Amino acid sequence: MTILFPIIYSAALTYLVWKAFKVMSNGWGISGTEKKSFNNSNFNQKKYTIHPELLDKSGNITEEELLTVRFSNDNDSSLEEKGSTTD
Repeated sequence: MTILFPIIYSAALTYLVWKAFKVMSNGWGISGTEKKSFNNSNFNQKKYTIHPELLDKSGNITEEELLTVRFSNDNDSSLEEKGSTTD
C-alpha cells in the first residue's frame, strides 16, 4: 500500500497537469484568432454607456435634475476652485 500511493499520486498529478496545459493551449489559440477577426470586423462600438435610470418611458434621456452625492474624502479640485469647504 505504501508503494502504490506515490505511483497513483504521480499518475494523477501528471494527468491533471497535461489536461491543464491542453486547456490553456486551446485558450491561447482561440484568443489569437478572435483578436484578429475582431479588429478586422465592421463592429461599431458605442463610446459611452447610457444607464437605464437616465431614460424615460419612451427611451429618451430624461431632462430631470439628478441627485448627486459627494463623499467627504472626494479629491475633486472643483471644490477648491469654488472656495467650498468639506466637513
